[in-house]
Amino acid sequence: MLYLHDVWVNWFEGEENGYNVCYFHEWRKEDKIELLDQVPLLYITENLYNYIENDMHELPKPMLDVIYKRAYSRKGQERNVMEYAAIITDGNDIMVIDTIGYQIPVRKSRLIPRQEQLVYDMIQNTKAQSFKFDDRHYKKEYHMLSLEPELVFGLTRKERQLKQLLMMGLDQLRTANNLGELRYWLTEWDPKNYPYIRDMNEEQVWQALYNGVKKGWTSSHEDLCAKLIKGQPFLEKLYEMENGKEENASKLQ
Repeated sequence: MLYLHDVWVNWFEGEENGYNVCYFHEWRKEDKIELLDQVPLLYITENLYNYIENDMHELPKPMLDVIYKRAYSRKGQERNVMEYAAIITDGNDIMVIDTIGYQIPVRKSRLIPRQEQLVYDMIQNTKAQSFKFDDRHYKKEYHMLSLEPELVFGLTRKERQLKQLLMMGLDQLRTANNLGELRYWLTEWDPKNYPYIRDMNEEQVWQALYNGVKKGWTSSHEDLCAKLIKGQPFLEKLYEMENGKEENASKLQ
């Protein structure tokens, strides 16, 4: 088995979509970077890699068996075994995963660039393993709170986080489904269409609003997000935290 040593990780917990597991250039100085003493490296098929990177389903049992207690974390002089952790690659992309004792990839991280290159060098003369993964019945499902990758493609870490907040606010709006509120927020987004908005029903207003905001990210998106979550302490706090953060990369290279 292949191993990587002294691996720097920046865990993103509970992220089912790979686009929210930030690459090194988006790591921030306030992120909690950890050092793993030893991590097994698995070269796997593209289908299996996509399944792990972009979902939170159970890992194949043969894969779990192979990596069982093969990884170690390090804090100072303390070396602790990790039940199920590994670096996975399909030859095109790389991710570190940790189940924290479960059978799903609860924590995910990218690698620093020089260790990414080391992984590609290490798998050059090996073959990808499927671990008996059958994807015939698997289909990734996207929805408002788990957007299709093309709807966040090209956005910065801050923009992706704020867009997630906007979608959380829209989800609450959709659940309430109050026609007056829906018309109000669509008018906020698209004031020029107010004469037409007055005659729309709930479904028409909702589709116009969602279809209008789901693509890209602009100052208009951010303005709508700030207004929509006003009065909701939890979402307001997340908004303030995100706006207060600087996107400075860690100097681990």
